[in-house]
Amino acid sequence: MSRKEKKVKALSQGRIRWAKALRSPKTRIGLVISILFILIAVLAPLISPNDPLLVSVIDKLEAPGGQFPLGTDQLGRCILSRLIWGSRYSLSYSFIVLGITLLIGVPIGLVSGYVGGRADTILMRIIDIFMAMPSFVVALAIAGTLGASGRNLVLAMSLVYWAEYARLTRALTLQVKGQNYMMALKAGGCSHGRILLRHVLKNIAPSIIALATMEIGSIILAIAGFSFIGLGVQAPTPEWGIMLSDSREYFQTFPRLMIIPGIVIVIVVLAFNLVGEGLQDGLSTDR
Repeated sequence: MSRKEKKVKALSQGRIRWAKALRSPKTRIGLVISILFILIAVLAPLISPNDPLLVSVIDKLEAPGGQFPLGTDQLGRCILSRLIWGSRYSLSYSFIVLGITLLIGVPIGLVSGYVGGRADTILMRIIDIFMAMPSFVVALAIAGTLGASGRNLVLAMSLVYWAEYARLTRALTLQVKGQNYMMALKAGGCSHGRILLRHVLKNIAPSIIALATMEIGSIILAIAGFSFIGLGVQAPTPEWGIMLSDSREYFQTFPRLMIIPGIVIVIVVLAFNLVGEGLQDGLSTDR
C-alpha cells in the first residue's frame, strides 16, 4: 500500500469514528442542550426579559408569572433574567479555564512524551507533584490568597487543572510514538515539529477533546462552588453559584430560589458529560 493510500485510509477511518460519535444518542442529546445554553449565553442581552441587576423592593419574592416568568428573588430581581445572564458568566469562565489548561497541559505532555529522557523525567516529576495535591483545595488556597474575583478564580483553576491534560497527552504521545510509521517519518527526514503537529497531535486530539468536553461540567461545578463560598465571581454579578449563595437563607420558605438555579446547573453539567461520553465511545479506536 502506497503512502497516499495509507493516508486516505486513515482519513476514512477518522471520519467513520467521528460519524459514529456524532450519531450516538448521548452525543446528540448533549449537543442539543449544550448548544441551546451557549446560544442563550450569546443572546442574553436580546432574550433577557428584564435587567438582571435591577433591584425592586416592591417586587421582591414575587411568584412566577406575568413580567417575571420564574418569579423574583429577595431583592426583587428577575430570576429568569439572572439565569440567562448567569449562563454567559458560567460558560465563558468555564471555557476560558479549559482553554488555558489545554494550552499549558497539551504542549507539556507532547514534549514530555516525544522527547523522553531527562526532560521527560523532570516534567513528569512536576506533573506528579501537581497531581498529588487535591486540585480543589489548592485552587481554593490560591484563589483565597489572590483575592475573590472572577479573574483570580480563572487563574487559580488554570494553575492547578493543567496537570491532568499533561499526563493524558504524554501517555497518548507515547502510544503514537511507538508505532512503526513514526520511525519511517523520522528516517524520511520529517522534522520534529511536523511530526508532533501533523501526526502525533492529530492522532491524540480525539481523546483530548472527549476528556475536555467531559471536564467542562466539572469546571462549571467548581466555579459555582467557589462563587457559592464567596471566593469566585462576586455579587451582584448574576452567576449561578452566587444565585445559590444569595438564596440560602430563604431555602425553607422559598425553596425555588435555590432549586431553579440548581436544576439549571445539573442540566448543563449532564449535557456536557453526555457529549463527552458519546465522543469517547465513538472515537475510541478499540471499538
